[in-house]
Amino acid sequence: MSYTLGVDIGTFETKGVLVDEEGVVVAVARHPHEMFVPQSGWAEHRPEEDWWGDFVTVTKELIATSGCEGDDIKAVACSAIGPCMLPVSASGMPLMNGVLYGVDTRAMKQVESLTAHIGEDVILERCGNALTSQSVGPKILWLQQERPELYAKTAKILTSTSFLVHRLTGKYVIDHYTAANFSPLYDVEAQDWCFDLAPEIVTPQMMPRLLWSADIAGHVTSEASAATGLAIGTPVTAGTIDAAAEALSVGVKSSGDMMMMYGSTIFIITLTQDRVRDLRLWYAPWLFPGQHASMAGLATSGTLTHWFRDQFARDLPRDMAFNRLTQEAEAVPHGAQGLLFLPYFSGERTPIHNPLAKGSFFGLNLTHDRGHMYRAMLEGIAFGTAHVVETYREVGVDLSRILAVGGGTKNALWMQATSDTSQVDQIVSEKTVGASYGDAFLARVAIGDRNVADIADWNPPVTKIEAAKVPEYIKLYPLFRKLYEQTKDIAADLSQ
Repeated sequence: MSYTLGVDIGTFETKGVLVDEEGVVVAVARHPHEMFVPQSGWAEHRPEEDWWGDFVTVTKELIATSGCEGDDIKAVACSAIGPCMLPVSASGMPLMNGVLYGVDTRAMKQVESLTAHIGEDVILERCGNALTSQSVGPKILWLQQERPELYAKTAKILTSTSFLVHRLTGKYVIDHYTAANFSPLYDVEAQDWCFDLAPEIVTPQMMPRLLWSADIAGHVTSEASAATGLAIGTPVTAGTIDAAAEALSVGVKSSGDMMMMYGSTIFIITLTQDRVRDLRLWYAPWLFPGQHASMAGLATSGTLTHWFRDQFARDLPRDMAFNRLTQEAEAVPHGAQGLLFLPYFSGERTPIHNPLAKGSFFGLNLTHDRGHMYRAMLEGIAFGTAHVVETYREVGVDLSRILAVGGGTKNALWMQATSDTSQVDQIVSEKTVGASYGDAFLARVAIGDRNVADIADWNPPVTKIEAAKVPEYIKLYPLFRKLYEQTKDIAADLSQ
């Protein structure tokens, strides 16, 4: 037998899998890490420990527990949280912690100045996306303006996946899907870097080489082999962002397919016939030439369930807390008896793109208890997701299949609330391993052993969550929207 290795670096955990030629998972390994919040609005990882260190740890464990040899692994693919911003030296050494994706809002001043200088319409047309906290370009400008001594030492700007690929192969590459998040430095029509919109941010030499996700970026070096146990010369793909690999893992492959990922954030990817132009959503070329992807994401989702457990369920055994909280919430009627929740604990990404938005419980009274609050929280995340789905419908995107994936799919209450508020059925596939499984499949495609359509054989659909019309949600969703609109100025003032 031969195997492919998939490793995904998540916000709080790294996960790796070894998968055989038929898609059977033969070994799984996990390693936790932290997200560091040095100050409000910042979010960071340590690249040496949390990215490369985790990759080495899970890869060694997979080889040891599976009993296979390094040369039984025929290809490697990585994915990771993204888009991130990491400056490295000429030798590829990190110069600071990795600045994370849209939950890190440190560069909002740069977002505003670049938008004013270039023009919102020009940025949308050339780059496919408005500048937001998700954009890497403003974060590079933040580095230049706020950490000039580090910027002066910077030879390359990498993201999480490209850092891993460099450690494995010595090559500096990035896939097109990830690069599209580097606005205003990527032209979506030319599918190439562009430097004319903001030439002051970087030089061309500072950017990695562009590849498609299934392209072979390079091969495992002797140094990487010694660290990981992989064979020298093993092919390594260019890889991609974790959400894209997750979408691939559950069968997102055709126009109209949508992935709804229940992770630390809700992240949505929809494949479309043509490029979607809308400031409220994100756009990127898909993992393979000729396909388009429209994306959306909440800033905090699964993260909120962890926050709630840690703050309000300290009396419960940690391994039983979520089950008990869900039981308490299930005993509460739909709508949590008039309790509304805004899930904007790290601002919000799509569709409102407001880094100053705040989270809140609204409507509390003396009859409410922990179960009411937990249910209201899950329903508030579902309302935020419904706002995104509503946006897709407004721009005319065909939603023919909704494929759900991620740890949150184990929470039936959350899943059902999402279907009911958005009025969409959701399909859950046989394997919910996630992005690392998509990586292992991508590695197999990269070496020519599989076609993209074969993912349906590897991971067939098995369950459907059907939407129901819930009167309480029909009443409360407009109030959810109204609550944000009527409090956003207060939230902005609080941020000052």
